[in-house]
Amino acid sequence: MRRIADSARGFPCRVSLRDAAVGEELLLVPYWHQPAASPYRACGPVFIRRGAMPARLAANAVPPYVAQRLVSVRAYDHADCLVAAEVMEGVQVGAWLGGQLDDPGIAYAHLHSARHGCYLCHAGRARTQVR
Repeated sequence: MRRIADSARGFPCRVSLRDAAVGEELLLVPYWHQPAASPYRACGPVFIRRGAMPARLAANAVPPYVAQRLVSVRAYDHADCLVAAEVMEGVQVGAWLGGQLDDPGIAYAHLHSARHGCYLCHAGRARTQVR
């Protein structure tokens, strides 16, 4: 579905990891954010801004648009099963993720908008380059 952002918040782009500006055109589409063959397999809505370029974040960075919303955070194990979940203000997400990803039993986490359920992003450990 095509949408036009009518507010500065509420249209989080899954590709650029930022909110669309008022007047920007977006697509609202289903996205398999949890495609693994586990009981937690899931699809949910995402917005994609017209012309969006993939975001590149530094290690330990949380997308700025996360800090502005109430977020549902979900940590998964290596069998793609949910092992921890919370709802929190976005400014708290970085610390929560750091604690979860310090646990070797946690493989990754997903962030969702807690109010409307849009999938925001995947969080995992930074990959280290071996030379």
